[in-house]
Amino acid sequence: MPDRTDPTDRDDERWLDVDVKLAYQERLIGELDALVREFGARLDKAERLLDQLKQAMPPPLPLGAANEPPPHYCASSGCAASHGSAP
Repeated sequence: MPDRTDPTDRDDERWLDVDVKLAYQERLIGELDALVREFGARLDKAERLLDQLKQAMPPPLPLGAANEPPPHYCASSGCAASHGSAP
């Protein structure tokens, strides 16, 4: 049996459906925007803290004999070859 409902009723239903979906999308966009802004602020704060930590750290020691492991360490771990001597 064919559907004998008024076409304007169906159009009204469709428009109502579109309005409801649009309202949900607008709310979701607002919530996502707030979330993105919050995470942006948190990222900015984390970057500032990281910069402060970098500035507070002492400069790295120069490479050389002062930074090499002691000979007894190399003998047990097998790094004696890098010192040019056998264990």
